[in-house]
Amino acid sequence: MTPEIIVEYASVIAIVILVVALLLTVYRAVVGPTLPDRIIALDMLVGIVIGFIAVIALRTGYTLYIDIAIALGLVGFLATVAFARFILARGCVGEGEEVQSGLPRSKPAGKSGSSKAVKSAKTSKSSASLGKEAK
Repeated sequence: MTPEIIVEYASVIAIVILVVALLLTVYRAVVGPTLPDRIIALDMLVGIVIGFIAVIALRTGYTLYIDIAIALGLVGFLATVAFARFILARGCVGEGEEVQSGLPRSKPAGKSGSSKAVKSAKTSKSSASLGKEAK
């Protein structure tokens, strides 16, 4: 077996593995239950594309593709950092979950969300009774 045949077989196997990884990652990016899941899937897609570029560079012998893969890796890293900062600024980890980031976001003890509804009902009753007294 010559080295060229070994590289040929290895590149075919690598492409098959990368295609399977790509399909699974696209599924996670589309279906992912939370925003961080989708962001990690997009970061993984960048890694898979870098793998494709590396395999193509080996098969064709063009070293320029390696430079493109390095640039894509840097851009992918910056995009992941930007998404992480977006999540921190937004203060939301998942859909419906809140993050405690220094400042308490919860309501003080003894008050519930229904107290606002009760207060507004009392206010509307008192304004209605004032309207009756004015007549």
